[in-house]
Amino acid sequence: MSGTIKKVTDVAFKASKTIDWEGMAKLLVSDEARKEFATLRRAFDEVNSTLQTKFSQEPEPVDWEYYRKTIGSRLVDMYKEAYDSIEIPKYVDTVTPEYKPKFDSLLVELKEAEGKSLKESERLEKEIAEVQELKSKLSTMTAEEYFAKHPELKKKFDDEIRNDYWGY
Repeated sequence: MSGTIKKVTDVAFKASKTIDWEGMAKLLVSDEARKEFATLRRAFDEVNSTLQTKFSQEPEPVDWEYYRKTIGSRLVDMYKEAYDSIEIPKYVDTVTPEYKPKFDSLLVELKEAEGKSLKESERLEKEIAEVQELKSKLSTMTAEEYFAKHPELKKKFDDEIRNDYWGY
């Protein structure tokens, strides 16, 4: 039992070292979100502290001889026999195997969504750069320069002129 608890406390301790609390705090914009985040961090620290102190310690062995001298051997032997017969069940994790595949599939979806998002961000940044360039050059740009960048508009205007369509 104590070995399992020791493993849990080790994992919790390692997790607390890898969490970038300051990095996450920088992403928060509202005061309410900051309050909730502070509450979450406090709760995490309390649980982690409890795991590190209370549950990671081995229980002190019972000094049966001391109790035999002060209480009497017959009663102490009866308690010792009952104490030794106690079987503390080992924790068997049945939840993780059930949810691990679901979590892994969500991670795959997350990576795909992240990739799509990055590609879309790059496309939008390029589009923003083009619009800003166009905005800065618009006052000095000639029609030929504009149509060189947008040949589809030149074709549309040429078709309208050829077909004698002036928009009304």
